[in-house]
Amino acid sequence: MELFDVYPLYDVTPVSAKGIVITDDEGKKYMDLYGGHAVISIGHSHPHYLERIKNQLDRIGFYSNSVKNPLQTQLASKLGQLSNCEDYNLFLCNSGAEANENALKLASFHTNKSRVIAFTNSFHGRTSAAVAATDNEKINAPINKQQKVTFLSFEDFEGFETEIKKDDVCAVILEAIQGVGGLDEPSGIFYRQIAALCKKYGVVLIADEVQSGFGRSGSFFAFQHHGIEPDIITIAKGMGNGFPVGGVLIHKNIKASYGLLGTTFGGNHLACTAVLAVLEVLEEENLIENAHRMGIYFKEKALKIPQVKEIKGRGLMLGLKFEFEVAELRKRLIYNQHIFTGGAKDKYVLRILPALTIKEKDLDHFFSGLINELL
Repeated sequence: MELFDVYPLYDVTPVSAKGIVITDDEGKKYMDLYGGHAVISIGHSHPHYLERIKNQLDRIGFYSNSVKNPLQTQLASKLGQLSNCEDYNLFLCNSGAEANENALKLASFHTNKSRVIAFTNSFHGRTSAAVAATDNEKINAPINKQQKVTFLSFEDFEGFETEIKKDDVCAVILEAIQGVGGLDEPSGIFYRQIAALCKKYGVVLIADEVQSGFGRSGSFFAFQHHGIEPDIITIAKGMGNGFPVGGVLIHKNIKASYGLLGTTFGGNHLACTAVLAVLEVLEEENLIENAHRMGIYFKEKALKIPQVKEIKGRGLMLGLKFEFEVAELRKRLIYNQHIFTGGAKDKYVLRILPALTIKEKDLDHFFSGLINELL
């Protein structure tokens, strides 16, 4: 049997990693400024994270959601406290796509409606309703296109009001900072108007924080920069620092019932332990504040590079826009400078998504390598 060939691969084989450094099978070391799509939040092989998971594995790694698991309760309490989202309840699942899928399903149950409003250049996952709400024709199969989704542009105040008034919308879903799309953001004014109109017309507002959550934007959630209270918040990626886990934060106004949602692996003992370890490190090492400070430092350095035409994002969810497509630059950064970076749907944007532990000297090293490749 061979692998189903869906990933274009760089010729690098990582075998170990610590902090923001990855080592390959030839002993070469690479600076990781991408974190496997913003997954590595507290650094590779963080000692507290490893200890927590190893100790849990010695006791019990998995059982189903048919029995009590106090780790889930501990996680919900800690997450509510650190995120300032104690008016929400937590449903645990396995990935960002699954989180968004459950969020959209909940919205449809809650409103008894089915149309979704999403936004240009959005990315919400690759499954059923989540991919239908993703603005990428290439990854939407005919079966996905049966979903009713309307795409609008950020700042289209008139278009948004026209669509939501039609009284068939169950949910509005958006990323406060777009990930795959290329770091675009709605204005605070636009986001607040969306929230007000959702409330007025009884539509569920879903904040997709799969990539921007858990401190990456310099606040716990990116929507918090705008003073919004969504009905549902979806999370994944950085919450497990590499362990597959996702979640849905559901406002207490939306009531639960037995059988409404379900999952086999979601909220298992190891997953909960991984997320608890991440939350503990975020708090103890002040990593959200570090993300905010390093974001400011990054932008100060980037302003000095004439080839950079736009600096995008917040905290450590960042993008540099050039006048040329960045695919070749990414290759040169990997093979010449030994630095991992990311691309986007906007082929002119270089994405930077390092662990929140990154320091000024690490960013200095990146900019030195970047300048060498731009000469």
